[in-house]
Amino acid sequence: FEKFSAEQLRDKTKEFKERIQKGETLEDLLPETFALVREASLRVLGMRHFDVQLMAAIALFEGKVVEQRTGEGKTLSAVAPLYLRALKGKGSHLVTVNDYLARLGAGWNGPIFDFLGLSVGVIIQENKSFIFDPKFVDNSHGDERLSHLKPCERKASYQADVTYGTNNEYGFDYLRDNMVQSFEEMVQRGHYYAIVDEVDSILI
Repeated sequence: FEKFSAEQLRDKTKEFKERIQKGETLEDLLPETFALVREASLRVLGMRHFDVQLMAAIALFEGKVVEQRTGEGKTLSAVAPLYLRALKGKGSHLVTVNDYLARLGAGWNGPIFDFLGLSVGVIIQENKSFIFDPKFVDNSHGDERLSHLKPCERKASYQADVTYGTNNEYGFDYLRDNMVQSFEEMVQRGHYYAIVDEVDSILI
């Protein structure tokens, strides 16, 4: 993929989706998709996944518990499995412990997903939700990584290919969805795949 143009890299997402439709499994596609994400990350963020981060990514894809210490790049490790699972079109979720980490994960990795043609949403407290939009700019908070998060309806964030959010808000939205009067009022669209960040804190 190092020799591919940006357009060729982006086209791979459509190709992968078509191959899934024809019967290939996500496991079949894992080596190619992870290589694609690593190349996209290098081009967009200047950060290339280390082999150990790809090992962690494989374990996360398989639903296993992964321990990475502070500074070992777990935020980047999560991108490849979120991307691969999102190709099914059912939504991938990243569950973390607070609003800042949810926004930071989406804002930081949003450019990679956007480069590859996937959308990214954010769910935080006080019914606030965002969608990553590189054309939108808000520098009021002074953090460049959060400047492209555009406010949107809650449902739109859940309709994104990848959604970052807090454990509390995912839980409360699930409860609220079970109290609405019609399916149209529900904001979540099912629960297919999630990576739980800071799993010890969330379980406690």
